[in-house]
Amino acid sequence: MNILILGGGGREHALAWAVMQNPKCDKLIVAPGNAGIAQIAECASLDVLNGAAVVNFCDENAIDFIIVGPEAPLAAGISDRLREAGFNVFGPSQAAAQLEASKAFTKEICAAAGAPTAGYGHFTDAEAARAHIRAHGAPIVVKADGLAAGKGVIVAMTEAEALAAVDDMFGGEFGAAGAEVVIEEFMEGEEASFFVLCDGKDVLAIGTAQDHKRVGDGDTGPNTGGMGAYSPAPVLSDAVARLAMDEIVKPCMDEMTRRGMPYQGVLYAGLMIKDGQPRLVEYNVRFGDPECQVLMMRLGAQALDLMLACAEGRLADAQVHWADDHALTVVMAANGYPGDYAKGSVIGGLEALPEDSFNMCFHAGTALKDGKITANGGRVLNVTARGATLAEARTRAYAMVDAIDWPGGFCRRDIGWRAL
Repeated sequence: MNILILGGGGREHALAWAVMQNPKCDKLIVAPGNAGIAQIAECASLDVLNGAAVVNFCDENAIDFIIVGPEAPLAAGISDRLREAGFNVFGPSQAAAQLEASKAFTKEICAAAGAPTAGYGHFTDAEAARAHIRAHGAPIVVKADGLAAGKGVIVAMTEAEALAAVDDMFGGEFGAAGAEVVIEEFMEGEEASFFVLCDGKDVLAIGTAQDHKRVGDGDTGPNTGGMGAYSPAPVLSDAVARLAMDEIVKPCMDEMTRRGMPYQGVLYAGLMIKDGQPRLVEYNVRFGDPECQVLMMRLGAQALDLMLACAEGRLADAQVHWADDHALTVVMAANGYPGDYAKGSVIGGLEALPEDSFNMCFHAGTALKDGKITANGGRVLNVTARGATLAEARTRAYAMVDAIDWPGGFCRRDIGWRAL
């Protein structure tokens, strides 16, 4: 079959790498792709938020299956446009994508479903938000209601920090995403990511991961889109995963169906786990980034079969075949990230890196300029490895990091420390 993946980051490189291993894939196009993806698949210049353009492209290229990578096209309704045109799509509808596009909507679903999550308030004006903070004190969590590329969440340890976050959000720091604000109680525990596939009727757990959000070693500094991840997450034991499925995921999916917006695609449940009890932090309506990289490293070719089963409503008969293995990814970012950073620095040493089922360097923000791979974003490379143990995977990943010649970039040196 001919397959189109929408997106151009490390998540999409990992998806492309897994899909290409499956004999069902005859031709793979990634739009817009990046310099790393271009080494394994055809890349196309396409506005992934323009439904009519994407439908026309799929018609012209005889596409059989579309995988939507990022959240923005989903929130823009790209899945709906493609389904209306008769295409087979992996990704939720615009209505169902509200689970990520609106924090307040997710809270409403959790309340209706009785799913355990943090207490919260939803605000459309700054003064009411400030009053809520003063009444509840710190620590407290301030979130932009809309899509903010993983950056619209401030875990405020002081009241002053929380009040400043409210001013920033209503002042436009996160654009339209911050026009409304959700303020939550601070939850204690250990955070982990639980990934499930949903086809509108059935749900199937496909893996766990834990990522490192803060920019510096020891989980210090500002939040980022993620500086590394590993799978599986020890804190998300089989018992905790069962609780999360029975008390959070299934009731929420049933509520979505009851509202006439059945969920179809991958659902990423961010969980806070304390004393073996999970509570929902947030839902994302796509594979996490960089969690996708470690999941694809472990799933390999079966990832395509699972996504097809999900899109075609066949999850009841699907199974995940896990090896008893571990994967870890280290994000290499441009100096200055998550603040201001320069683009265009040349990255050397990539061609000598091993590329196999145990070692892969996925490109997140790269471009090809004058025959050289250059940095073209904040998070630039996802250096990913698999091993029989997490320690083995980590050793492999950092050996690749050390072989990369890129003075313009940096990484954390402690990815996996919680589990190790």
